[in-house]
Amino acid sequence: MKVNTNGRDIEVTIDGFCLEDTLDCGQSFRWEKNKDGSFSGVAYSRVLTISQHGNKLIFKNTSSDEFETLWKVYFDLETDYSHIKSFLCSDKTIKSACSYAGGIRILRQDSWEALCCFIISQNNNIPRIKGIVSRLCENFGKELESGIFSFPDPQDIFDGGIEALDVLRAGFRAGYLYDAARKVLNGEVNLEEIKTMPIEDARTTLMKIKGVGPKVAECALLYGFYRVEAFPVDVWIKRALHYFYADGFPKEYESVGGIAQQYIFHYIRTCEDAIPDEYKKQVRQKKAPPKVPQR
Repeated sequence: MKVNTNGRDIEVTIDGFCLEDTLDCGQSFRWEKNKDGSFSGVAYSRVLTISQHGNKLIFKNTSSDEFETLWKVYFDLETDYSHIKSFLCSDKTIKSACSYAGGIRILRQDSWEALCCFIISQNNNIPRIKGIVSRLCENFGKELESGIFSFPDPQDIFDGGIEALDVLRAGFRAGYLYDAARKVLNGEVNLEEIKTMPIEDARTTLMKIKGVGPKVAECALLYGFYRVEAFPVDVWIKRALHYFYADGFPKEYESVGGIAQQYIFHYIRTCEDAIPDEYKKQVRQKKAPPKVPQR
């Protein structure tokens, strides 16, 4: 990785990174693509516009200090993904997924924000998730720039009472957000401790929150705590596991299973050729899917 300063912009030359796939693969909900192909978003109460041209990332209107202390960490730029992919790509399916979208990195997001976003994500689609998150920030966060707001902290959400969350139009999820805020504030769920506690204990702790089941807990752990051993399983991953891994996901990859999961998830969700049309047809018709092919 090579870093240069150009006025108020930071230019980073880095191989094996895809900005669009990283920001549009379902792990974060506060980034929007602009007409010129750049992305604008908010993380840790900082506003950023970032673009990619070949192997060069342009961090607009930021400082060297902010890049070093925030954005380099947030985009996980110092992790050697080439080494991780080399390890994972001994598996045929992951190799195909990496060939398709191997530029994805796991963002190092704020733990509280990611937890809330994946609580909101339950039985929801991405546009609606983004809408609820946007209303949450506008109504309970702090204005950072004109029309751009920070993500509210637990106290901001708790102080208004559960009725105040009606403005989100989040349905049953509002009660879950309120319970999360209450349990974080009273210490029943300690977000800092979750970062380092044994993974099973971390799962159990998160599931103390009303509405947080195994899937939401795994998503929060992977995307909000950078617990790359977490392995979220949704309908897409269930499909991939059934089709590609009849005997279960290989145990030798469990230490970085979350990274492998993200490659597989994006691959099977967006690549038309990931699985045969006949399989997809039978899934849509809710028929018994075909046998898993020999690998």
